[in-house]
Amino acid sequence: MSPTIPPKTIQWVGGLNGHVLMIDQTRLPTELVMIECRDAETMWEAIKHLRIRGAPAIGIAAAMGAVLGIRDYGGSDRRGFLKRLDEICDHLGTSRPTGVNLFWALDRMRKHARSTETADIGALKIALLDEARRIRDEDAAMCRAIGKHGEALIRPDCGVLTHCNAGGLATAEYGTALAPLYTAHDRGRRFRVYVGETRPLLQGSRLTAWELQQAGIEVQVLCDSMVGALMKQGRVDLAITGADRIAASGDVANKVGTYSLAVLAQVHEVPFYVAAPSSTFDPLIPDGSGIPIEERDPDEIRCGFGRLTAPPDVPCYCPAFDVTPARLIRGIITERGLIQPVDSERITETLRD
Repeated sequence: MSPTIPPKTIQWVGGLNGHVLMIDQTRLPTELVMIECRDAETMWEAIKHLRIRGAPAIGIAAAMGAVLGIRDYGGSDRRGFLKRLDEICDHLGTSRPTGVNLFWALDRMRKHARSTETADIGALKIALLDEARRIRDEDAAMCRAIGKHGEALIRPDCGVLTHCNAGGLATAEYGTALAPLYTAHDRGRRFRVYVGETRPLLQGSRLTAWELQQAGIEVQVLCDSMVGALMKQGRVDLAITGADRIAASGDVANKVGTYSLAVLAQVHEVPFYVAAPSSTFDPLIPDGSGIPIEERDPDEIRCGFGRLTAPPDVPCYCPAFDVTPARLIRGIITERGLIQPVDSERITETLRD
C-alpha cells in the first residue's frame, strides 16, 4: 500500500520575494481552493477568519506571516529591523488567543533574529525565511513521529472517535490526532472513524470527513449530541483529539465539545487520548484555569454559513474552546512518546531536552 499523503495545508513558494500558498479551509468540502498570502495583514485575516486553523498550522502561518511583514523593511539599522519585527509579531499574535503554537512560533522568530549575528538586513530576512521553513518541516516530522508512537492504539476493526479537525489540514501535512490513523492505515489495518460534526463551524464534518475520505479511510459523521448514544452502543473503542494548548498539569484546551466527549468517554469506559507536539505544551500555565479561551462571534451560532437558525437578537454563548482536565485523559501522544499517566511529573520528564 502506498503511503497516505494528506493535503499540504501551507507552504512557502519561491524565495524571499515569494508567497505563502495555503488551502482556504472555509471553502471545504465543496471546493478545494488555494489562496496566496503576500503580506502580514492578509495572513492575520486568514488566521482570524479560520481560512487556516489548527494550532500547529497557525504557528507555521504566523512564522511565515512574520517574514511577509518584515521582508519589505527598507532600513539598514538592525535595531530598527528588530523593533519592526516585534511590531509585526505583536499584531499577528492578536489574531487568536488560545492556541499556544501561535505565540511559540512568533517568539521563536524573534529569538532567531536576535541570535543571528549579522548587521546585514538582507541576511537577517533570509535567516527568518529559513527559520519559518524549518518550523514547517519540523512540524511535519513531529506529526509523523506522533503517528508512529500512537498507531499501536488503533486495533484491527476498532472504532475510533475524533472531534474537530486535527489532521493534515491542521498541521504541516500529516496531523496530530489523525496521524496514528494514517500510520495504521498505511500498515494495512482496517478500522472505522466516527467524526462529530463539531458545531458551530462543522470542522469535523467539513474537514475531517473530507480528509479521511481522500485517504480512503472508512469514516462516518454524526451530530455532536449523538456521541453518548454511539458510546452506549459499544461502537467506540477509543477517542483521540488534538489540542490547542496543554498546561503544565496536563489539562488540555481544545475545540469546544472536547470536554463533553471526555466526560462521556469516562462514563462509558472508553479510553480518551490527546495527540499533540511538544510545541503545544505551555509550562508557564500551571493548570487549565489559566488558559485564555477565545470567544467567537455569536452569529456563528445564530446564522452560521449564512442561514438564520435562531432568533436574530437572541444572546448566544460562543466559546471556541473548552478545557479537559488531565484526570480524564488516558494519555497524551507526542513526538517524544506516550505521556501516561498524564501529570506534571511525567510531562516534565518526557519533554525534558
